[in-house]
Amino acid sequence: MHIRTSFPYETTHEDLRIPLPDGTQLYARVWRPLTQEPVPALLEYLPYRLTDWTAPRDFQRHPWYAGHGYASVRVDVRGHGNSGGLPTDEYSATELADGVEVVNWLAAQPWCDGKVGMFGISWGGFNSLQIAALAPEPLKAVVTVCSTDDRYDNDVHYMGGSVLAVDMHAWAATMLAFVSRPPDPQYAGLAWRDMWLKRLEHVDPFIHTWLDHQSRDAYWRHGSVCEDYGAIDAAVLAVGGWHDPYRDTVLRLVEHLPSDRVRGLIGPWSHQYPDRGLPPGPAIGFLQETLRWWDQHLKGVDTGVLREPLLRAWVSDSHRPATVYDTLPGRWVGEPAWPSPRVTTVSYGLQGAPVLVRSPQHTGVDAGRFFPFGNDADLPPDQREEDARSACFEFAVGEETWVLGRPRVRLRVTCEVPRGQVIARLCDVAPDGSSTLVTRGVLNLSARHGRDRVVPWEPGATGEVVLELNGIGHVFPPGHRIRLAVSSAYWPWIWPQPESEAGFTLDPAGSFLELPVRTHDVGSDSDADADSGIGFGAPEQSEPLGVNYPATLDEPRPERLVVRDVAKGEWRLEVDPRYGGTRFYPDGLEFTEDALETYTIQEADPLSARARSDWSIRLHRPELGWDTGVRTRSEITCEATDFLTFNEVICTEGGEVVFHRTWEKRIPRTAG
Repeated sequence: MHIRTSFPYETTHEDLRIPLPDGTQLYARVWRPLTQEPVPALLEYLPYRLTDWTAPRDFQRHPWYAGHGYASVRVDVRGHGNSGGLPTDEYSATELADGVEVVNWLAAQPWCDGKVGMFGISWGGFNSLQIAALAPEPLKAVVTVCSTDDRYDNDVHYMGGSVLAVDMHAWAATMLAFVSRPPDPQYAGLAWRDMWLKRLEHVDPFIHTWLDHQSRDAYWRHGSVCEDYGAIDAAVLAVGGWHDPYRDTVLRLVEHLPSDRVRGLIGPWSHQYPDRGLPPGPAIGFLQETLRWWDQHLKGVDTGVLREPLLRAWVSDSHRPATVYDTLPGRWVGEPAWPSPRVTTVSYGLQGAPVLVRSPQHTGVDAGRFFPFGNDADLPPDQREEDARSACFEFAVGEETWVLGRPRVRLRVTCEVPRGQVIARLCDVAPDGSSTLVTRGVLNLSARHGRDRVVPWEPGATGEVVLELNGIGHVFPPGHRIRLAVSSAYWPWIWPQPESEAGFTLDPAGSFLELPVRTHDVGSDSDADADSGIGFGAPEQSEPLGVNYPATLDEPRPERLVVRDVAKGEWRLEVDPRYGGTRFYPDGLEFTEDALETYTIQEADPLSARARSDWSIRLHRPELGWDTGVRTRSEITCEATDFLTFNEVICTEGGEVVFHRTWEKRIPRTAG
C-alpha cells in the first residue's frame, strides 16, 4: 500500500450540519480542495458513525478525493451518529428522501459546481443506487461496491426464498447494537443525552420487520432497483468480489443498464474495498480507478473508461481449499457485452439411480462466513465432510474448463412433505480428493414458482426444480473433477423447514448441471488482446487517521469454533465477527466492542435450530468524564408454525442503567 502525502490540491476539512426540510440536521464531514473554483461533490451516506466506526476508512479515501479536486463528503443517516432525528428501517423512504435533499444541498453550495457523485460499499452502495433511481438532477455518477439491486433475493435476509438464518439474525442483532449507541458529546454537544434517550425509545429490532415479510412483497420491492433499471440516469460503476454475496448484482447491472453509462468490475475480493489489501487479493489501485470514473462523468474529461470492456472480471485458477488466501492465482478478462458472446452454456447430465437426499441438520457448518471480511477463518474449509453429508455427482475434466457467470442446476425431485429446501454446491475436486467450494445456490421448494408466492409441495409429487448458483470466475484444470453436491440442509446459512428432515428423492434422469463455459483458446482473436490489456495501478490511499489498536490481555478466542456434543447429537458454531475490537482514536475516544454469535442445532431435529448474538460496546472519553455502554442479546428459535424472537438492550451511563428494554415476538412461518 502506497500512502500518498502529495496531491494536486492542498485540502481542508470541516464538520457541519446539513438542514432538512423538517428541521432535522444531518451531521457531515467535508474535505475540500483549497481552490477558488467550485468543484464536483462526492457523497458517502451511511448510518455507521463518521466520528468513530468508519473514521479510519473515511480517512483513507475522502482526503484522497479532495486532493484530486473534489469536495468529498461523509454524512450520517438520520437517527445515527451525531445526526438529528429518529432512526428508521434500512433504506426507508425517509432515508432515501433525506439523501435526495443532501444531494441537492451539496449541489447548491458555493464550493460545488452543481455536479454530484455518490459512492459507498454495502449500505452506502445500496443507497447510492436507490437514490440514483430517484434521479435527483445533480447526481451524475455512482460507484457502488458490494451492493444489491434486489433487496429480497440478494441481501442478508433471504436466499432462494429461504430465511438466511446466519445473516438475517446476525445483521439484525448488529444493527440493534449499533442504533443503540449514543451520540458523542464532543460533536453533538450537551444535547447528546436527550438525543440518545429519544432514539432508544424509538428503537424496534429490524428482525421483526424482516421476518414479517417472508415472500418478495412490496416491502422488498421498495429500494430494489431491479424493479425498474430505467429509472437510473446516473452513470454506474458497479464493483464486487467473487467472495462477496452481492456479486451477482454486478452481472445484472451490466446486463440491464445502457452500455454507455455502466461498467462492471468483479475481482477475487471479499466484502471490502478493493484497495484495502485484505484477503483474498490481489488488491488494485481502486481509488485511481474511481477517479477516472469521476473525471469522466463529473468533469467531462475523456479518461478512456467507456472504452474499457463492459465487464472486467477476475478468473481464478484452481486452488486448494483454505479459509484464507492472501492472493489467489488467476487473471483478468474483459467482456464486451453481458451475457458474453464468449460464454456458452454446457450441460452435464447427472448419472446413476435415484437417491434419497436426507442430510443431517448440521450440514453447512463448513459453509464459511456469509460475509467474508478478510479474516483468517472466513472462507469455507475443505468440503469433504460436507460432501459426505450430501448426494454427489462428478464429472471428469478432460481439458481446461473456464467458468464465468452463474451456473444453473435442474433437478427432478420427489418430496413426501409440503416443505423443504434444496442446496447445491459446486466443488473443484483435486486428484488427492481435496474439495474446494467454487459456488452454491439455494431454493426453498415453496418458492419454486416465484419468490413472490408460497406454493407448498404436493406430498409424493415429482417435479423439476431449477436453482441458479451464485456467479463465479473459476478454472477447472485437466485431471480434476467437477463435483455437484446436493443437500437438504445448510445450517446455519439456511433456517431449516419443518419436516425437512424427511429430505427428498433426486432422480438423476432428467437432472442437469449447466455451466457457463468461457472460450479461452482464441488464438489471434482481438478479445484476447482485450484480456491481456487489463491492468490496474498499485493501491494507494491518503494518510491514515492514526487509530491505536491496543493488544488485549486476554487470550483471543477462535474466530469460528465448531463444538459437537456426541451424546446429544448437537452441534454448536461460535463466531467472533471481529469487526474492530478495542481502539483508541486521536481525538481521545476510547471505543471497545465485543460480539459473539452462536448457532446451535441437533443433527436430526430441524426445530432445534437456535441463533443467538451478544454484543457489548463501550464509548469512553476520560477527559470529559463520559462513559457509556451498550449491551444487547438477540435470539431466534422456532416451532413448526412460528419463529420466536427475543431481543434485549441495556444502556448505561457512568455505570448506571439509563435504558433497559426487552422485546419478545412470535412471528408466523409463512414461507420460512
